[in-house]
Amino acid sequence: MEILNKTSKEEANLWKVVNWNIYQNHVTVSSIDSATKSEEIDVRVIYMDEIETRKKVYGICGECNEPGTGEKWCQPCNAKRFRENFKNWTSGNKDIDELIQHSQLNAVHYKTCLEWIPFEKFQNVTYITRGGFGKIYSAEWSGGYIGYWDIENQKWYRFTNKKVALKSLDNSSDISTDFLNEIKSYLQIYIRNIVFCYGITRDPNTKDYIMVLYYCENGNLRNFYLNNSNDNTKLYRLLRIVNGLLNIHNAGKVHKDFHSGNILEGGSFYVSDLGMCQPANNKEKSDKKKGVYGVLPYMAPEVLRGYQYTKAADIYSFGIIMNEYLSEEIPFNDIPHDHILAVKICEGLRPKIFEDIPKFLVDLIMKCWDAKAENRPSAKELYQILKKWKETHDYYSQMWEYDNKIGEKKLKNKLNENKSESIKTHPQAIYTSRLLNFKNLPEPVNSSDLSSFQVNSDQYQQI
Repeated sequence: MEILNKTSKEEANLWKVVNWNIYQNHVTVSSIDSATKSEEIDVRVIYMDEIETRKKVYGICGECNEPGTGEKWCQPCNAKRFRENFKNWTSGNKDIDELIQHSQLNAVHYKTCLEWIPFEKFQNVTYITRGGFGKIYSAEWSGGYIGYWDIENQKWYRFTNKKVALKSLDNSSDISTDFLNEIKSYLQIYIRNIVFCYGITRDPNTKDYIMVLYYCENGNLRNFYLNNSNDNTKLYRLLRIVNGLLNIHNAGKVHKDFHSGNILEGGSFYVSDLGMCQPANNKEKSDKKKGVYGVLPYMAPEVLRGYQYTKAADIYSFGIIMNEYLSEEIPFNDIPHDHILAVKICEGLRPKIFEDIPKFLVDLIMKCWDAKAENRPSAKELYQILKKWKETHDYYSQMWEYDNKIGEKKLKNKLNENKSESIKTHPQAIYTSRLLNFKNLPEPVNSSDLSSFQVNSDQYQQI
């Protein structure tokens, strides 16, 4: 497609500001089937072949006069610019170069575009923590990431002076499939409530390749609720977590390692650590001899028994997360995370539900962690239910009252000199992902002592 030489303000100012409450801010280029597409939330999703909708929502490129593919973005015009710049950079690794180049040629918005970022572009690199598979650092990036092509000035407009997270995987100097697959997952999933990946860099000392990610200043979900005295927006925040999970499922994938350590807060909640994401229709059987990776308290009983990870297993994990966030109690923190706990989970043991949690939320938690995967709601159902509750005065007022009770409880605990004793974690309670391999686990059932919280299918349809 020929790029026209139009650089006047009148010609260039043809983009539209996207109302992201109504539409997503870039098109979806998807090969998923119609059954999977039916899981999408609402009219926010726009596809590449919807020409008139693209024109209405994104406007027109001031250079080629074609509808945009995202907010202030023209995929054909920008692909040409990126291609012309390929000769000016290299990561030193053929697979990474091809991955970045492919993302740039096919980017429909800046959030689906990777860059090779030389390590010297970062300042004040600081170690934060270690996860199950690598290390996390923070850094300052004065140059910042690409936002859009500035037609008037004929250069990339960048969001400058950004703090970023640097994630290195163990032994990534010898680039692995896992490293590449995690980055591909960021590109394949609509980015709302998913941590944004800006690109890749390499530590010149360790030679490890590193993902450059959006920095969430308030840390993970657990850090967030432990360090905030009052939080009156829990329904809204749960909705944001479900939205991130729904975007993963809408892309035809499952997260496979969904726990509170992989939910980050940086102005909103974001789902992170997509390294284990895989297609939901992956028919490969689990290698029971090898085991499964995860954090035991959040893992569905069928997964502990070696069965394939499904979307329903992610929903089970969300049920555990939901109860943890509402009660602000770490699941199973006072006992070892061992074979005995795995047996008890299959026998129906679940974390304690705080007595003041509103009944409508208790019912939904119990539905999510039902022993039978087919009884659990889908991510779409969860989104629709939470959205309805957030917008309904009676539910919202009940939640507001509960949030205030939690705030009062936290204030009392803060004044209690012995609080540190009450929240001690058992030395064998492990909350980072690891390889688990349990033998002879029983068939999953729901425990009878939790029956008072169960709802039947008719009641659930009325939620």
